Amino acid sequence: MLSLMELAGELSFRLNLQGEILQASKRAATMLAPGAPLVGLSMFELVRLSDRHAIEAAFMQAVQAQQITRVSVRMTTRVGAMWFELELLAVNGGEPEVLVSGRDVSAQHATEERLRHMATHDELTGLPNRSLLTDRLRMAIAQSRRSQTGFTVVELDLDGFKKVNDALGHAIGDALLRIAADRLRVLLRDVDTLARVGGDEFVVVLPGVTEEVEINAIARRMISSMQLPFDIEGHTLYVSTSIGAAVYPVHGDSDVKLLAHADTALYRAKETGKARCVIYNQIVFDQFEHDVSMEAAMFEAVRNGEFLLHYQPIVDARTRQIVGFEALMRWMRPEIGLVPPNQFIPMAEDNGLINLLGAWALKVACVQLKRFQEAAGRQLYVSVNVSPRQFRSDQFIDMVDDAIKLSGLDGSQLLLEITEGILMSDPEHAEQLLTKITGRGVRIAIDDFGTGYSSLAYLKRFPIAALKIDRTFIKDLPESVKDAAICNVVLSLASHLSLLTVAEGVENEVQLKFLALQGCSLIQGFHTGFPMLPEAVISLLQADAAALQN
Repeated sequence: MLSLMELAGELSFRLNLQGEILQASKRAATMLAPGAPLVGLSMFELVRLSDRHAIEAAFMQAVQAQQITRVSVRMTTRVGAMWFELELLAVNGGEPEVLVSGRDVSAQHATEERLRHMATHDELTGLPNRSLLTDRLRMAIAQSRRSQTGFTVVELDLDGFKKVNDALGHAIGDALLRIAADRLRVLLRDVDTLARVGGDEFVVVLPGVTEEVEINAIARRMISSMQLPFDIEGHTLYVSTSIGAAVYPVHGDSDVKLLAHADTALYRAKETGKARCVIYNQIVFDQFEHDVSMEAAMFEAVRNGEFLLHYQPIVDARTRQIVGFEALMRWMRPEIGLVPPNQFIPMAEDNGLINLLGAWALKVACVQLKRFQEAAGRQLYVSVNVSPRQFRSDQFIDMVDDAIKLSGLDGSQLLLEITEGILMSDPEHAEQLLTKITGRGVRIAIDDFGTGYSSLAYLKRFPIAALKIDRTFIKDLPESVKDAAICNVVLSLASHLSLLTVAEGVENEVQLKFLALQGCSLIQGFHTGFPMLPEAVISLLQADAAALQN
């Protein structure tokens, strides 16, 4: 019978009911015990210790069920450990025996193991991927519940990684990620889990770590490690890392919550300076949730027409006559009321909605000015703020052209307010664009003058028509000697350069008279007029026109 079994498999054995080898094929003897007899040994002793329970169970099942039973185990051969698939069959031919036939499945097992590894590990770094991380987190939660302990989830990414990828290519970026992964590995314990979850993002699970002092100490080591230079193919690169942390169970009782809260903390770390660690807290989460909710509401508000413009009068400092208006964007949320611009404008700048809102505001302000001029019976101008993102848009000059064409205004009746930072962030682009804009007759004002770069060079380089003195230099006039001196310098400079000046935030008569005496051209503030809806502006202008006629 054994000779027939040799034809079917690489290894063949006859065993008694105790598992001892009664007979073994020549191939089995050659592979498993060259030069030594197999007869009399226990079959179980040929199997690796970790797999003995599996073969013992299969042996008992074969004896009891009287049918072929299969099991895969590792056996030590003359070339090392190999995987074999064994078939066991109990037979009754006089004395009951168990026949065993085995074939080498090492290659198949290696392929399966490779596929399992690929499914659970990151190909680039060899670290656990998001799928395996989720399993490890759930195991950590289950273990922490049993032991009444906690753990920390740390999420980090590499500040400046995108610049490396964009400038030097993905091959260099991949090499950087592999080195970063190696640096993190050596900082961690065997019980910790380090995973790469995408791009330059890594997650670390730290069992037993819950105290803020310990979390920050680990984070500092990670930050210091990443700040060392990366020498890759002749390039010396520098990046840093920002870190967010969440602690189980105080910051979340599930893998989803812990990862979300660590991510929120990471976002906060990057937002507040980078190369630092932020541990999650409820205040951070509430603000983040509020921002997400407001951002969604903003897109809905555009569709529902909830944005509107208010107009604040700009008056001549000497005659007190209205010469123009600044268009101020407002958001009227149903059941909430007016949302302050400082809450939604920066968000619109970040998410790109400012281009849509800005184009709308420019058109509406220009069309509305035509109505204002009809009510006043004379020429006025409208001042519209331009955000940095708008100014960088390739379509901005088309937005200006569309607004002028739609309204029928003369270009000189439109004043665009930009900040110093817009000019200095990309001077070449700014110069080219401003030349095109002023070629249409449109005038340019520098908003919040003196609070940005304060480089006087741009006053010479760019076609500027007006300076708006920021309210921070106005509010304490004339008592503040320093503010008075700053205003005098700005007004004198503007006069010598033949520039208009607009003082913002004028709130009383004393401030107005002081500024008029120093040569300020125009005044804007609560003292001369609050921001108003268009119909209120028209009523005001009609009343002024009637008063002049009388």
